[in-house]
Amino acid sequence: MKNKRTFITQLLIILGVVVLINFLSGTFFLRLDFTQDNRYTLSEATKDILRNLEEPVTVTAYFTEDLPAVYGAVKRDFKDLLIEFSQVSRGNVVYEFVNPNENEQSEMEAMQQGVQPLLINIREKDQVKQQKAYLGALLQYGDRKEVIPFVQQSAAMEYALASSVKKLSVEDKPAVAFIQGHGEPSLRALQQVKSQLDVLYHVTAVTLSDTTEALSGFSTAVILKPTDQYQDWEKTQLDQFLSRGGNLVLALNRVEGNLETMQGFAVETGLEEWLIQKGIVLESDFVVDQRCASVGVRQQQGLFSYTTQMPFHYLPMASVFADHPITKGLENVVFPFASSLSFTGDTTVKFKPLVSSSDHAGTQPTPVYFNIQKKWSKNDFPLSGITLGAAITGITSDGIPLSLVVFSDGDFAVNGEGQQAQQLAGDNVSLLVNSIDWLSDDTGLIALRTKGITSRPIKELEDSTKILLKWINFILPLFLIIVYGFIRRQRKNALRVKRMEVGYVK
Repeated sequence: MKNKRTFITQLLIILGVVVLINFLSGTFFLRLDFTQDNRYTLSEATKDILRNLEEPVTVTAYFTEDLPAVYGAVKRDFKDLLIEFSQVSRGNVVYEFVNPNENEQSEMEAMQQGVQPLLINIREKDQVKQQKAYLGALLQYGDRKEVIPFVQQSAAMEYALASSVKKLSVEDKPAVAFIQGHGEPSLRALQQVKSQLDVLYHVTAVTLSDTTEALSGFSTAVILKPTDQYQDWEKTQLDQFLSRGGNLVLALNRVEGNLETMQGFAVETGLEEWLIQKGIVLESDFVVDQRCASVGVRQQQGLFSYTTQMPFHYLPMASVFADHPITKGLENVVFPFASSLSFTGDTTVKFKPLVSSSDHAGTQPTPVYFNIQKKWSKNDFPLSGITLGAAITGITSDGIPLSLVVFSDGDFAVNGEGQQAQQLAGDNVSLLVNSIDWLSDDTGLIALRTKGITSRPIKELEDSTKILLKWINFILPLFLIIVYGFIRRQRKNALRVKRMEVGYVK
């Protein structure tokens, strides 16, 4: 009888613990994050955005049910993220999940809100078939709406959700001017950059005028890839803009390469002399780097022609970044036809290199003829750490305050227009947008944008080291197999001898 009462008591205790755990899990949310990049830990920027919400944000998540595991994980992580958003915002983030595949009305609603289906392959009864899957969300804040057409896995999920909440809740967006009128690319040629800037800023194309102060009302201006000359009165306006506390991002092509004529030449816009007065020197040289991007080379073999990807050392792929908010989280940025950047100013101005070449780089003076068939050697890359971008702050000797970010290439963040448009790597876009954020914004989204590890490139190795590793990978497994076979044979021989001994008992 006593044992029976003890059993019932233990059973009731276990049931009570289970009920308590379920109650606590529904009330409190906690998850441990052991990832290197704190992928599942909300950033301080996100927490600040959520704590400052004055009205509730309603999130309607359109997710198809019973998807394959990889897509099911996206839904699970998104739901966990919404739970955390709700807790941090003290209930100001309200959410619900809708299955658009349940009926035609729900599916039509999702598509009308801007959530488009994806076609995914699923296996059913040993057959592969395609199914429409929805993985998007609609956010509403008062009468404002924002759509996430497709929720991505990993750290990009937090940025998409936090930036959408910020875009809805911000009342007065600061304005960012992209200066035009000197051959600069239009805003249509900056689709990815503009898309990210639209979250926090009013992005405006501005043409300087000699009769009005065109940059009044702007805290930050961007000069990107001009090709024509800046007049003296325009440089004076830039000085006046800086004197009022304005910020400038300059991404200038000091050199230009033409792959059709295979020639490289210097570019003069008048801004080079203007920068020299501030101690910033953009050399008219081409930076070449052993670590570079590739170009497609058309080759002919008999009657057939084909395209081969070959390294083109005039397209440095930068992976050396300073410990700075602008470059935090970046790993690879391609600079098409960059030049070297240096500083000759006084100690009242702080020059902080942000992006540098690899340890195997060099420079070539203009003009240059691009020989795609050239056999490059170590002697062509005698330099290391050539500065490609820098942040400059302080006050010049003539009393002009400086708050600049300068890059020695203007193409790295340009998509282009029409048939020439191309999709850029995320790090290329983030470098320019982060520069504008660092000068203009204090919300902290600059750190969230590049949160997470995007790639882990293999370290560049010498050819001799590559050959050595290749032979080690080939010989070592064979050697281990031989050693294992030898040891096993010795053990069997020893066992055979032992069995032949008089009095052996198994």
